Amino acid sequence: MSTCMENTDWDFVLQFVSEPLDMEFSHVPERPVAERTHSAVPVQVPTPPDSFSSSPVDPPAEEDTLVSVSTTFFPGAHIHSHPPDLVLLSSDSVFFYVHTRALLGVSENNFGGLLPPSSKATTSQLGPVIVVSQSSTILNIVLHAIYDMACSHYSPSFESLATALSSLTDYGVSLKRHVGPSSALHSLLLSHAPLYPLELYTLAASYDLYDLAVPTSSHLLSFSLASLTDEMVDRIGAIYLKRLFFLHFGRADALKRLLLPPPHPHAPINDCDFTEQKRLTRAWALASAYLAWDARPDLSTNAIESALAPLGDQISCELCRKALRDRLKTLIIQWSAVKRTI
Repeated sequence: MSTCMENTDWDFVLQFVSEPLDMEFSHVPERPVAERTHSAVPVQVPTPPDSFSSSPVDPPAEEDTLVSVSTTFFPGAHIHSHPPDLVLLSSDSVFFYVHTRALLGVSENNFGGLLPPSSKATTSQLGPVIVVSQSSTILNIVLHAIYDMACSHYSPSFESLATALSSLTDYGVSLKRHVGPSSALHSLLLSHAPLYPLELYTLAASYDLYDLAVPTSSHLLSFSLASLTDEMVDRIGAIYLKRLFFLHFGRADALKRLLLPPPHPHAPINDCDFTEQKRLTRAWALASAYLAWDARPDLSTNAIESALAPLGDQISCELCRKALRDRLKTLIIQWSAVKRTI
């Protein structure tokens, strides 16, 4: 009797073994790969499982959080005599550890109103965290300019540099002081002049950075002023636009004046009198008129020599040839001395 009842109980229990389990393991969400990859402490399943209804919940194991920190402005960087007391967080979540005193010392508006008027002690060792609107690329340039440090090794683009200048003005930083001729940012901007001459000249003009506009203007000698758009003209402004026009027109007029005098005649000899020397004068006038007709501000000395030197091949008089060579040498020296900047 007892054996029969035991078999019945086991039959009752074992009938559920053949039925599929109704547990939906496939719906458990997977943990993000980034979190799993960068976790310093492996997650362990406790044995036996926690009983949440009858015992307190154990805190989860601590994990390292991956954060991005500036390679220049980090907590242990030796860029200031004091340790950093402020943290700036860029829009793309990069932390910059800086000094309140350094920012307030160059800003005329308390760094865009983000900082208190005076430096105060904070309870945190590294100070408060302030979120800024700039990306890490732009903020990096801004802070390098404030600390008067070169950032050329980051190879920032011209667009990033232009945006950084706008951010510096927003933070009340004087551009004439931090983009002056002796600054690292000035040299970095000027390195883009060969590729972006008009853009850099426009940028310098918009902030009245004369010391930056002057060397940049030499790269605009080949630029056609007729291609300036209304938007470019508005950004450049009347003063710097006038200077650019005067540079182009002034060099063109100077070239015409320098080309005008012909080679100096020599004393008459048996094989070459004044009548013969007029042939050289007419040839010079014709060749120089060709150059003056298309007088370009960027006309090279090689182009001048290529146009005028062959005139001597048609002359048999050695004295006339010497006069031509002397005149051409003087012309090249004079043209090289004409001002190439605004």
